[in-house]
This record gives sequence, structure tokens and C-alpha cells, in this order.
Amino acid sequence: MTEASSDSTTVALVHGAFADAGSWAPVAELLLAAGVKVQALSVPLRGLHSDSTYVASAIAQVPGPVLAVGHSYGGAVITNAARSATNVVGLVYVNAFAPDENESLTDIEGTSRDSALGAAILPAQFPTGAGSATELYVNPGAFYEVFARDLPESHAAVLGASQRPIAASAFEEKSGAPAWKTLHSWAVVATGDKAAGTDVLLSMAQRAGAETLELDGSHLVMIAQPEAVADVILKALASVG
Repeated sequence: MTEASSDSTTVALVHGAFADAGSWAPVAELLLAAGVKVQALSVPLRGLHSDSTYVASAIAQVPGPVLAVGHSYGGAVITNAARSATNVVGLVYVNAFAPDENESLTDIEGTSRDSALGAAILPAQFPTGAGSATELYVNPGAFYEVFARDLPESHAAVLGASQRPIAASAFEEKSGAPAWKTLHSWAVVATGDKAAGTDVLLSMAQRAGAETLELDGSHLVMIAQPEAVADVILKALASVG
């Protein structure tokens, strides 16, 4: 694995929907061992705009430059958050959405032939100040097939049982002006991603001008192949440093 350069850049790891910061643990362990400063941020998963504002605030409070790394929905979050967090010096998308202005994740997913996420989603209700709203889960019985085909089924079952729901409205909100238009970006795309959809992930990475690595794998490639993902992050760090 590539060694970290001796700069002060911090890697901010931003998780996706149906997950928490622990999904980055295998990658964070490798980065820390390479001498990299890491913060794995917790995303509220209550709305794209509010989540992006929260993550932007967290990143802005990190001393020095930050390389923002997003998985899945976390890619949409860093795309928006990095516009106001002015210490972000680069973006890394790991099986991640990189929307353009006025696109929603529902718009993007609707064009994918590879994604099987829609049929696996289960709705639930959560309380709000005005009553209740809808949040979404992945059917635990479908978690292995849709999210984690390159992990042991027992591991996928644990992830499916411990997932965090996301507000349904987060998929409908329109994205703002994308940070990838002004920042250098990198992408890791798994060729068997049935959650976000490999086809749309590759299309967005190409549109963003990202340096892209394709890997055999599924949606949770940062858990199944952390060395490959960490290596891309370290190469991005060397470039921005």
C-alpha cells in the first residue's frame, strides 16, 4: 500500500445511507497505520441539504486542508458540503453519487439498469415536530444480494440488522452546484454494484472528470476491499499535498 505523504491534510470519511461511520473502519485503520489524520463523520441522514450543511460545518472545523471521501449517498453530501467548507482540497467518490445541480438521487437512480435498490426498500415512519414523515430501510433479507455480495452472508446479515434509516425526502431533494466542478476528484467504482448501480456511478465519475479505478465487487467495496480503496485515497492525498 502507498505510504502517506508528510503533509497536514486530514481525510474526512463520509458514510452513506443505511450505514454509519463504522462502515469506514477497515479503511480508517489502514489510513491511520499509514500516518494519515482521519475523521469518520456521522451523517444525520435526515435530508440532503441539512446533512450537507452539518458535514460542511464539521469539515470546516478541522484544522488545515481536508480530502473529503464519500460512499454512496455520502458522495452527494460531499458534493454539496465542499462548496461551503473552503478547506476541502479534493474529493474521492467510493461507489458514490456525484450529482449535478438540480439533480435528485431519485432522478439518477431512475436511469440505472444495474440498480436493484428500489425493490429492496421498506418504508417506516419517524416523528417530526409537525407529526411524522417517511424513512427508508433496506429489507434485511435482500441486504446480501443488493449491498454485499462480496462479503460473507453472516457479515451482511449483521449489517442489514444494524442499518440506519434515511429520510425518504433526502432522495427527492435537488442537489446544489457541485464541488467537483472546481475540485480535483477521484472515484472507485465496483463493477457489480446493485445498490447505487454501476452504470450511473461510472457515468457520474466520467462527468466529474474523476480519476477512476474500477474494481470487481459490490456496493460495500470499502469493507470488502479496504486496501484498494485506501490506496486510491493515499494517491489522492499525495496529489493534493
